[in-house]
Formats: sequence, structure tokens, C-alpha cells
Amino acid sequence: MRIELSGVSKRYGRTRALDAVSLQIEPGQIIALLGSNGAGKTTLLRALATIVGLDRGEIRLDGELLTRDRLDLRRRMMFLPDFPFLFWDQSTLKNIATILRLHEADASGVEKRVVELLRDFDLLPLADTPVQSLSRGQGYKTGLTGLLAVNPELWLLDEPFASGMDPHAIQAFKRHARTAAAAGRTIIYSTQILDVAERFSDRVCVIHEGEIRAFDSLERLQAAAGTQEQALDALFRRLREESK
Repeated sequence: MRIELSGVSKRYGRTRALDAVSLQIEPGQIIALLGSNGAGKTTLLRALATIVGLDRGEIRLDGELLTRDRLDLRRRMMFLPDFPFLFWDQSTLKNIATILRLHEADASGVEKRVVELLRDFDLLPLADTPVQSLSRGQGYKTGLTGLLAVNPELWLLDEPFASGMDPHAIQAFKRHARTAAAAGRTIIYSTQILDVAERFSDRVCVIHEGEIRAFDSLERLQAAAGTQEQALDALFRRLREESK
């Protein structure tokens, strides 16, 4: 899926969440949205997921204009917020089944895939447990298992590395994401953690005060900074100084 954002802008009152954002994203990449609190990361993810409307600009997927009524395009993606949209009184397994039905991905044979994922994320003993009885990390793993079972073309994840998942689950997520990207899926996730963006992305998208200030591979960003280390840290120091 080729993603194109052209002049995407969004305000909340006087707050400029996104300011004329333009990006072109080719399929098969893992992209880290990196920025401080309030930079616009979550708004950008929500705009891609059509959860928030745009004040200006447009988003196209494979050349097709993305709008809320284009369910065919929306089923090709999945947004996983930091607190997943789940039915808290229903079990882990029922929530995953609901996700599969909503995305029309409950085809024959998916049961085996779900069992494998539940086992991979240590959720199999909790398959019949209501989500409200789970920890935050287990709840996030439930939503993530649903996403992986659907296997959409576009993954949109808000702060997966601050979701409360245990180290084993984080490594499993990374492994599944790399496999998906190699198969042509696009993974876009937000983070505030420089080390995560440096170690787990093909390209880093630095967003600051609603503007895209850098979008490139870590190697190119390092070359531009003239250093092989702490290129992102230097960039953020400069952005903070410019904001004073």
C-alpha cells in the first residue's frame, strides 16, 4: 500500500496539532513517528485511521482518496491505540473474534493462527478470561493479537513500547512486524524513546509542533548530523532550542 499525505492540517481550538504535513510512504517499511508529548504523533495516526477529520489536505492509499465512508480502504488498515478499543466484559478470545469479523478476516483456518498468536504472547491460558480482569499489558497484547490475526496492509500503533507489555511480548511484536514488513506490510508506530526509534525502524519521522522536521533512514540522518551516534538526540536538542 502506497500512502500519500498532502498538506494535512488539523487544529484543536488554538492548538496546531498538524501543520501542512506532506509525506509519501512506500510499502514494506517500519516507520517510527518520533516526537515529544503534544508533537502531533497520535493525531497523525488518528488521521490516517480516519478517526479524526482533517481541516485541510488529503490522504490517499494507492491513489484512492481516503474518507470515513471508504470501508474498503479502512479494512486494509488497523489502528491500535495505547489503550485498545476492547469490550472489557468479554473474554480475550471473544474480543479477537470481534476484531476479525469487523475486518472481514474470519475466514476458515484463522483459528489455528489465533491459537499460535495467543501462545506466542502468553495469552492462551487467558483465552476465556474477561479483558477487564487482565493487566494493561495483557489487554494491549489482546488488541495486538487481533491485529496480527487480521494482518492488515497498514499497521498503525500508538506507543506500543510503552504499553505495559513484558519483554517477551515486545520481542514477539518486533519479530512479527519484521516478518510483515518483509511481506510488504507497512508498520507506523509512535514513540518518545530515541533508542527505540534508532533500533527498530527503517525510517524515522520526526514530528515537532505539528510539523515534519525529518523523515529519513537513521543512516541518512546520521550523515546529515555528521555523527554516527546520537543524531536524533542532537536533532531534538536543536528543535528544543528553536522553540525557546
